[in-house]
Amino acid sequence: MSWFPGAMSCKSKVAPSVDFDHSCSDSVEYLTLNFGPFETVHRWRRLPPCDEFVGARRSKHTVVAYRDAIYVFGGDNGKNMLNDLLRFDVKDCSWCRAFTTGTPPAPRYHHSAVVYGSSMFVFGGYTGDIYSNSNLKNKNDLFEYKFATGQWTEWKVEGRLVARSAHGATVYNDKLWIFAGYDGNARLNDMWTIGLQDREQAYWEEIEQSGEIPPSCCNFPVAVCRDKMFVFSGQSGAKITNNLFQFEFKGHIWTRIPTEHLLRGSPPPPQRRYGHTMVAFDRHLYVFGGAADNTLPNELHCYDVDSQTWEVIQPSIDSEMPSGRLFHAAAVIHDAMYIFGGTVDNNVRSGEMYRFQFSCYPKCTLHEDYGKLWENRQFCDVEFILGEREEKVLGHIAIVTARCKWLRKKILQARDRQKQKSKLECNEESDESGSGSQKDCSGRSSRGPPLLEVSIREADAQPFEVLMQFLYTDKIQYPRRGHVQDVLLIMDVYKLALSFKLSRLEQLCVQYIEASVDLQNVLSVCENADKLQLDQLKEHCLNFVVKESHFNQVIMTKEFEHLSTPLIVEIVRRKQQPPPRVYSDQPVDIGTSLVQDMKAYLEGAGHEFCDIILLLDGHPRPAHKAILAARSSYFEAMFRSFMPEDGQVNISIGEMVPSTQAFESMLRYIYYGDVDMPPEDSLYLFAAPYYYGFSNNRLQAYCKQNLEMNVTVENVLQILEAADKTQALDMKKHCLHIIVHQFTKVSKLPNLRSLSQPLLLDIIDSLASHISDKQCTEMSSDI
Repeated sequence: MSWFPGAMSCKSKVAPSVDFDHSCSDSVEYLTLNFGPFETVHRWRRLPPCDEFVGARRSKHTVVAYRDAIYVFGGDNGKNMLNDLLRFDVKDCSWCRAFTTGTPPAPRYHHSAVVYGSSMFVFGGYTGDIYSNSNLKNKNDLFEYKFATGQWTEWKVEGRLVARSAHGATVYNDKLWIFAGYDGNARLNDMWTIGLQDREQAYWEEIEQSGEIPPSCCNFPVAVCRDKMFVFSGQSGAKITNNLFQFEFKGHIWTRIPTEHLLRGSPPPPQRRYGHTMVAFDRHLYVFGGAADNTLPNELHCYDVDSQTWEVIQPSIDSEMPSGRLFHAAAVIHDAMYIFGGTVDNNVRSGEMYRFQFSCYPKCTLHEDYGKLWENRQFCDVEFILGEREEKVLGHIAIVTARCKWLRKKILQARDRQKQKSKLECNEESDESGSGSQKDCSGRSSRGPPLLEVSIREADAQPFEVLMQFLYTDKIQYPRRGHVQDVLLIMDVYKLALSFKLSRLEQLCVQYIEASVDLQNVLSVCENADKLQLDQLKEHCLNFVVKESHFNQVIMTKEFEHLSTPLIVEIVRRKQQPPPRVYSDQPVDIGTSLVQDMKAYLEGAGHEFCDIILLLDGHPRPAHKAILAARSSYFEAMFRSFMPEDGQVNISIGEMVPSTQAFESMLRYIYYGDVDMPPEDSLYLFAAPYYYGFSNNRLQAYCKQNLEMNVTVENVLQILEAADKTQALDMKKHCLHIIVHQFTKVSKLPNLRSLSQPLLLDIIDSLASHISDKQCTEMSSDI
């Protein structure tokens, strides 16, 4: 049966570029990929440094971005504080002194600068003569610089806050927000705000903060992302941390973002540091440089605000990496970050400018898509019957068997029993004449195959549902801090994870529980761990209780009075004589991830559970309905509205059938989010997200970048064939251009002889157009 999404035709002849709406199914006649100037993603590029006659090398300065220029203000050159304003044009890559009139702020460093509207606002900082060590003081003045006129103006405002330097500043909702810093005597953690719309009405207002407020700190960056302000690391007295905090502007609530939920083996946060930069782009925060434990690292760390995970960005091969530095400054223009100055090795000030190209790919929705499949319970084909109460939980055989070997074995046993039962019923019905049964001998009802029933006596419904959520998403919901019932539930999940041999879930549960144990719930958790024989958690609870700062508080509670005698004895003995710490060199088994399991499933581990046949130009490729439906709205709509009787679906992208290799690349994307593919596959699949209705255009964005970056002499003939087949005319033209200009090399490729006659004629045509009249005359004279 053939059912392809190009069946309906709109009038458009041009396929969408990276942004698209898959609600309309176009029959595309040719593809326009809209190639233009591009920069290698994750590439560092060294730009022209600031010449000494324009401005001094510096650190502790500020940079802001306005339109296509970077503005540098203040800082120090190692001898003097500065108050000059420099301008770097990112298009021309040229430096100049910015035009200014009026009285600028006094020379200073560790101030802040932000952009609001068409103005830059400079606040506070440390000023005076550092060379003679005189008149040094913190400031709380506020200056405005108008980019259009170059005019400096000081704002005289009411309700002045404490003077400070090395603070954090940002703009949100027409207001300037100032947080923490150093006042000359102590580090601060207060917050102030001032409206920037009307200078006459402006006044400083202190914000009443709540939640997990960061400790008093200085020399830290702030960035705004997803309508929240983020603060990472910095100096807090003698202590330097690597904590990440977020501040909700609406409720004025701080939250420390926990890292306990991250699995061991996942990338950790950057090491503790100060004097670094952090900028926001899309859903990510990028942290660079700073002083970290007496080193100056130059890795670029990235934090995904949506998934709450850190990673170290691997720079492109042709990157010109900046050296490690601190007290530099950073700003974002369009889709790139610019870093200027800072203090490098041997306390040398830098005048260098570097550019880092972000990647603009939409986020991977693999975990979300499978999560929605679990929440909606569509296309379920297995029913788990749980515990003594025989509670029922629905699921999908494909996901469960891909993630859990223990449940896979149970499902196979249940399937064998179902087959035997169906065979027995079929034989009985065959012995009876005119039975009129609605079942055939395959065991299927006329309404489709029945749900497979799997009985699991050792699991109750609630913890089993949490375990199922993990199988689909690799995550479990973080328990509410201090809520005993939530922690006890996760302990039950942990018990199941041990029984089902799910190492990754074990680690998650342990870290969740250890992060949630507090003075109010520790005895309940300890008692439950003892009851469930969870020795690792019991050990954590006992060590928590006997801590010097906890012990007296815990033993004075009513819960301690009702504790079992053996546990009380254990606590007393532990307090009197703590056991020696045992260190193990054995690596922790963190198990396999959703991506790893789905990759193995596609590559053969899931073959016996296939329930749909995809036909590619007549060639069958077994697959799994639930996975296809979870990742593609096209397949979801098909399986919801009708199911082909023969269980076969013809595959096309519009009216074009992709190559076998390209189709396998698409399946890898569907099953586990893989986007690594040869460029010719990218050409076939450029329009696939549009037709198959993926959650976003991530695949298309990768295809476009892959084509832009990777057309070479070695693969140009394969891409030419794919471009001709898909009618990607601009790509075909691009390939012909490469062939003509590199024809000496291309002519030696074996693939040239296997090209179709029309494509060979196209190459000859292009060669003829390229050869000038003069060359033709020279060739004629040679003849």
